[in-house]
Amino acid sequence: MSLATAERAALSDTLDELGPDRPTLCAGWTTRDLLAHLLVRERQPWVSGGIVVPALAPLTERAMAGYAETPWSAMVDELRGGPPAWSPFRIGRVDETANGAEFFVHHEDARRGEPGWEPRPADRERDTRLWGLVTRTGRLFLRRSPVGVVARRPEGATHVLKTGPGLVTLVGEPGELVLHLFGRDAARVEIEGLPADVQAYEAVERGM
Repeated sequence: MSLATAERAALSDTLDELGPDRPTLCAGWTTRDLLAHLLVRERQPWVSGGIVVPALAPLTERAMAGYAETPWSAMVDELRGGPPAWSPFRIGRVDETANGAEFFVHHEDARRGEPGWEPRPADRERDTRLWGLVTRTGRLFLRRSPVGVVARRPEGATHVLKTGPGLVTLVGEPGELVLHLFGRDAARVEIEGLPADVQAYEAVERGM
């Protein structure tokens, strides 16, 4: 089973349990807002440009607001049922590329918005796919880093994400590393290195 397929099902179950009015890690978004974002992105791509283009944000926000009165169970069922027949997300390779990280990160946004959250138990297949995401795409997220960056799993596997003067090592389970790369503070990642290198890395990561 692909990461996108597994996380779609797991996220749907979590949202079903939480309901529409719970906080998430996405600033200002409830679980309803998060789910509306996912449905607009998948079912109304012609108005979803505001996700990445600020000038188009009002169009995307209006589309999301269109779900304000939709029954929660119907929204969850739409996500669980997958993209419409005409959507390119119906193609397995496209779905995995576009939705694997998206669903995993937003699943954790919902889970970790709750007090007392804990990481999910290790899952060999999921962790293998998430480690693949780290090694393939980490450099894209770290292009502004002023120092070199290495990712290391607690069990010892390492991968160079970026070369440069100085060095920091990001240590964590694959899912935690993915969340860190996506800018989530609620990620259990240790940053190792000389104090000056760590400070330089964190200054950029925090937008200082």
